[in-house]
Amino acid sequence: MVANANKNKDYVLKKAKELDVKFIRMWFTDILGQLKSFAITVDELEGALESGMGFDGSSIEGFARIDESDMIALPDPSTFTLLPWRPQERNTVARMFCDIHLPGGKPFEGDPRYVLKRNLQRAAELGYTFYVGPELEYFYLESSTNPKPLDQGGYFDLTPLDTASDLRRDTVLTLEEMGIPIEYSHHEVAPSQHEIDMRYTDALTMADNAMTFRLVVKEIALKHGVYATFMPKPIFGVNGSGMHVHQSLFKGSKNAFFDPKDKNYLSPVAKSFIAGLLAHAPEITAVTSQWVNSYKRLVPGYEAPVYICWARKNRSTLVRVPEYKPGKEQSTRIEYRAPDPACNPYLTFSVMLAAGLEGIDKGYELPAAVEEDVYHLPETARRRRGIKSLPGSLWEAVQLTAKSNVVRRALGEHVFNNFLENKRVEWDHWRVHVTDYEVNRYLPIL
Repeated sequence: MVANANKNKDYVLKKAKELDVKFIRMWFTDILGQLKSFAITVDELEGALESGMGFDGSSIEGFARIDESDMIALPDPSTFTLLPWRPQERNTVARMFCDIHLPGGKPFEGDPRYVLKRNLQRAAELGYTFYVGPELEYFYLESSTNPKPLDQGGYFDLTPLDTASDLRRDTVLTLEEMGIPIEYSHHEVAPSQHEIDMRYTDALTMADNAMTFRLVVKEIALKHGVYATFMPKPIFGVNGSGMHVHQSLFKGSKNAFFDPKDKNYLSPVAKSFIAGLLAHAPEITAVTSQWVNSYKRLVPGYEAPVYICWARKNRSTLVRVPEYKPGKEQSTRIEYRAPDPACNPYLTFSVMLAAGLEGIDKGYELPAAVEEDVYHLPETARRRRGIKSLPGSLWEAVQLTAKSNVVRRALGEHVFNNFLENKRVEWDHWRVHVTDYEVNRYLPIL
């Protein structure tokens, strides 16, 4: 059943009855992007659509203290759709994404979906609509405790090496049944690594779709007796998983990034947006790459971006501008390559948009493109050209984010402070842990 923006409460009530829906799952995320859910029966649906459903916010990561824990989950009717992996003949299950409100009706500042809505509103006040198209990579493994690949296939490989073709097919069919259009699916570079690309759309719809995507991939994998993970770097020595985000701004029906007179077909708006992303890349990285493990991916040599620069054809840069094709003005876009698929998409889209809009607002100048392979440029050459690096660890990233007014404004005080505190705790847990590497490396010699 295809979801669309024209759905209203009456439509949802009518479809729930027609489809014999028994349960509706109410979905939202905590500040880390972990999907949360509780179910209501169809008898409670009308009341939920009108007034929302109460829950204890103190139990949700980053939401509220125990003395101010009452929250309301208000479902968004436009996100109503069936869950195809649940029984369809009897006790049919649907889902809706929710906006989180305080009991008085005010939007809750700690709701990641509200954070994105605020940033999209800022863009709208400037006349822009923000469109994104993320490419989510992930691994199929034997289990959640054994990171053993299912195959030794490589980029675009097909059978017999690509044993997960059926898993991807079933995933694509399920996503499309839920109203999420898919453009591509293929085996990625690393063994048992895969990618499925959703069709470009507005950022709020895409953030909801990304959350649905991650759950569907895992559900279909479980049905096939395997485990799917969006962990950025689950296997040492091979490429990690990224979430390259294609993005553009539109003014009405016109792509604000396109300029037919520019040699790169980029408008001044696009150039300043890219400049904003480059300038603020270090301080948004704690959000786009939010786990200790994320920085095992962001190292030279594995096709992950490390150096802060841009280019048209060069895939070693942080920002890539896909080549313009005549007659495809609407497709003019940029690709930001730092995020990984374990991020919170609501917050990631928010900070990327905020960085780009900062560049537009302040008129940032775009530096020269770097078309050489940056990984092989000597350090002295990079320094001479002013090419800096992304943070090398979560702790370094958190330190930079803590000083960022751009990220603070984008996330709001509540999410900003709670997110950083959570990341500091994660880093403390990591830094006191004794790893297998340390035992294997040091125990025999020290």
